[in-house]
Amino acid sequence: MSAVTSSPSSVPSASSAAPAVRIPRRKPRTARIGLFGVGYHVYWGQFPGLLDELLAKLAILESRVAATGATVTNFGMIDKAQDAYALLPKLKAADLDLVFCDMVTYATSATFGAIIRGLDVPIVLVALQPLAAMDYAKATTHMQLANDDFCSVPEFTGVAIRMGKRPPEVILGTLHDDPAADAELTEWCEIAMALHDLKRARLGHFGHPIEHMLDMQTDQTALTAAFGLHVVQTEADDLLRVSRDITPAEIAAKSAEILTLFDTPDPKADPLTRKLTDEDLHIAARTAVALDKFIALHELDGLAYYYEGESGSPLRELVTNLIVGNSLLTAAGFPMCGESDLKTCVAMLIMDRLGIGGSFAEFHPIDFREGFVLVGHDGPHHINIAAAKPVLRSLVKYHGKPGKGAGVEFKIKEGPITMLSIGVTAAGKFKFIIAEGESVHGPIPATGNTNTRGFFRPDVRTFLKRWVAEGPTHHFALGIGHRAQSLRRIGEALGLETVVINLEK
Repeated sequence: MSAVTSSPSSVPSASSAAPAVRIPRRKPRTARIGLFGVGYHVYWGQFPGLLDELLAKLAILESRVAATGATVTNFGMIDKAQDAYALLPKLKAADLDLVFCDMVTYATSATFGAIIRGLDVPIVLVALQPLAAMDYAKATTHMQLANDDFCSVPEFTGVAIRMGKRPPEVILGTLHDDPAADAELTEWCEIAMALHDLKRARLGHFGHPIEHMLDMQTDQTALTAAFGLHVVQTEADDLLRVSRDITPAEIAAKSAEILTLFDTPDPKADPLTRKLTDEDLHIAARTAVALDKFIALHELDGLAYYYEGESGSPLRELVTNLIVGNSLLTAAGFPMCGESDLKTCVAMLIMDRLGIGGSFAEFHPIDFREGFVLVGHDGPHHINIAAAKPVLRSLVKYHGKPGKGAGVEFKIKEGPITMLSIGVTAAGKFKFIIAEGESVHGPIPATGNTNTRGFFRPDVRTFLKRWVAEGPTHHFALGIGHRAQSLRRIGEALGLETVVINLEK
């Protein structure tokens, strides 16, 4: 086996000014969002021009939601009980992921009661008044009503509770020049995108959990019940079958793509690692092409797998060399998850649709001197959230698994991170376990695996004890940014028990 040679046309050196790693999204994010405004029909005859003013506010909100990439349906103004009852079937028929109720002025809760009672998707009240403060010297009743966005929010939330519903969350602020309100609006649109794909996803599965991994066992019917997604039961032999039609040109093109995206440095201390060999690059590229065809064949949005195959067989070579191709697909919007972990595949899908990555991860050794824990896995990974150009190393064996080949190594971007594990309770229900931390600066082991230095409050010992006490799967999805609140909202929208580890206790 010869090592891949470094040259300007193949493998840029680690010190070269390579562009930021970026794989274009092949799975666009979208959502179906409904929007309606509420008001009080008595006002229209009393205050000429007020209705047009309020409809203009509604149009501004519509344009801002549409700018996120969501498909928006504006159902107009609801100003009396009859309108609410007439709107409900239209909202249901639109197959929405989220509804914004724009509180453009005071409205009686009869404009809302039938809707909150009958709708089973999240409803968010939007109270964005045009003026940061009224000009009190020139104030009029008309001006007050045009800025009365918050006035009926307590009435609406109180009625929701009386209807046996969780009170809708509220975006509160000003219509113009309010970055906090704009960020919250965008966050809810991203939540809608995650919910949109969860209930429509086709997650492929082949093989089985690794023997003895009891926490990996997942009821596929329960996944459909909880999330709406469908698990497509495929065969490892399907991957072998599509690989037989791969051409040398396809392998060469994929090899070139891989060498553009990854560095291939010399090995360091770990005797299991080698500089990436021509043979391992060829197998990784061929397998990546096969995965692309496999995903297209079964119309998949993601995949969870584990299969060993017969020693020395073409199938074993294929199914044990998925890490590189899976990492490319994960970054392109198709979460790919090893060790047959369907639950973490779902968590990775959620993070990807929130736009924060979603790498396959678990806890590695703790650094008690500096107070962090290494967070990573042997693959696959979301390389769009890598801190720098990721690395490929040849591994003479995969620890704990059969086979050998290319391994992906990097640390994720330094700064805020978020984790989501989907556990299962004693009652068989799924549970979200969520935490935030920091990816801190420093070296990671050069072992052909991802690893990130994860710092968690109040300290690493206390955090890890609290984490495991909530019953997580030993894997979790790892993303960038602090997005625990978004994940909590998704869990609550799905009716799942949701725990955010209290970092301040």
